[in-house]
Amino acid sequence: MRGKLDTVFYLASAPLRMFGRSRRFRLAIGAACIVVAFFAATLWALNRLMPADSGVETARVILQPSPLPPLQPVTRSSHVIAPVAVALTAIRRSMDAAAPRELAGKNDNAVSSLLSKADIGITVARGPMVVNGQPNDLAIVTPITGTLRVTGQIATQAGNLTGGITSLLDSSIGKSIGNLTSKVLDERAELRGNVVVHSRPALTANWRLEPNLIAQVTLADSAVTLAGIKINVSNEAKPLIDREVNAQVANLQSRLRNDPFIERTARAQWAKMCRSIPLGGDKTDLPQLWLEMRPVRAAAAQPVIDARNVTLTVGVQAETRITPEQTKPDCPFPARLELVPPMDNGRLFVGVPIDVPFTTLNTLLEAQLKGHRFPEDGSAPVEIEVRSASVAAAGDRLLISLRVKAIEQKSWFGFGAEATVQIWGKPVLDSKNQMLRLTEISLAVESQAAFGLLGAAARAGMPYLQKALADKAVVVLKPFAADARTKIGAALADFQQNSEGVQVEAAVQDLRLTGIEFDSNTLRVIAEADGTAKVAISELPRM
Repeated sequence: MRGKLDTVFYLASAPLRMFGRSRRFRLAIGAACIVVAFFAATLWALNRLMPADSGVETARVILQPSPLPPLQPVTRSSHVIAPVAVALTAIRRSMDAAAPRELAGKNDNAVSSLLSKADIGITVARGPMVVNGQPNDLAIVTPITGTLRVTGQIATQAGNLTGGITSLLDSSIGKSIGNLTSKVLDERAELRGNVVVHSRPALTANWRLEPNLIAQVTLADSAVTLAGIKINVSNEAKPLIDREVNAQVANLQSRLRNDPFIERTARAQWAKMCRSIPLGGDKTDLPQLWLEMRPVRAAAAQPVIDARNVTLTVGVQAETRITPEQTKPDCPFPARLELVPPMDNGRLFVGVPIDVPFTTLNTLLEAQLKGHRFPEDGSAPVEIEVRSASVAAAGDRLLISLRVKAIEQKSWFGFGAEATVQIWGKPVLDSKNQMLRLTEISLAVESQAAFGLLGAAARAGMPYLQKALADKAVVVLKPFAADARTKIGAALADFQQNSEGVQVEAAVQDLRLTGIEFDSNTLRVIAEADGTAKVAISELPRM
């Protein structure tokens, strides 16, 4: 066993003994080292002092002889269609507070000739109101109770009727009537009934409500007995009550017709919509941008009545755009309200053009590729490491410039060289995954000789790099979309504050990316946000 180990050590140390004994061997080893060092130094000097032409400018000129025209300022159309539900309880409270509780008056035109010289006074009080709703009709009902008082004398014509009555009736009745003409009356009778006001409200183009009120008074039969004759006092009371109720309804109709409560509420919400919403910035690592919202049009459908609410459907159209600075949009309130057929209720739609500078895209792309080595399993004769990455627009494609280092893997020396290679790719929006992918990836012709002496070996590794780019060279747009959704949602939260009995509920439920376009400096992504919106009014202002 010891003899075998000695033999192994003897053979392994043979080069050292030869190096010490043979001058020719020492010269051969030294020459080889000098050649390797000179070769490595030459590659380093070529890379540092005379780097290979990147070909990026030449390639861009081939596809696009001049810079792309700048993206035009663009605005997207957005709209909110919100049902505004006015609770019947709010209508009841408002009308109950506005309507008088009592009315009193005299009937100067008695229905019965017997009472033509008598004074007929009426006092009526109303009870609490009840508001009922059904399709196309709003009914306000209130009970009334009161007293009719007859004072004075029976008309003298009654005495002239005595003879005729005596011949037809019992003589005692005729005498009683004759005696009444000379007596003072003071009779009272109770009144009971209901007042029903029907309304078919309609919006007008000047932001007002036309109530279309019609009143109806019904009284229960009530009578007083004079000399054995019953006189229906309900007939005496109804003209006076009709007159007073119609006067109150006409006054209420005038006040509602001229009340600007709809316009006042709309103006407040209009002012909230006219604003710039911050996007990005803060801790998002995204560029600071602003979403400008400028409402430009308002429309509404006629009210719909049900058992709980009177619902008005109001739609607002706005122009939205992305700006690099905060703006103060000018949003004049429309003088006329467009009246339209029934609309799709409760929908919110915001179109958002998101402009991303290519400098930001370079940062995102480099984060995806920098430091990665291809092929990852080391199976190619050359390993290519990405040192930096950038992207630029050219025609309908993007030119990816990669600073890479190719390291030769098949020899003991592991020679390496750095170069810039260009790869073309056509951008395609992956809406489902909210990212920008590159398709039709190909190596620019000008990059074929980028590695100089290692060109042949490096080109063998290019297919691996191109495949890796197809998989990894994506720009993830989810942070932009998520930030836009969050900021729009935060802006909508400002609307969701109770203000004088008005509650607005608005929320973004989805944000999707629908398209892209770019110029030489900016990539524009078109996003669309969908959500819901509704308004509930639980308290109306006093009329």
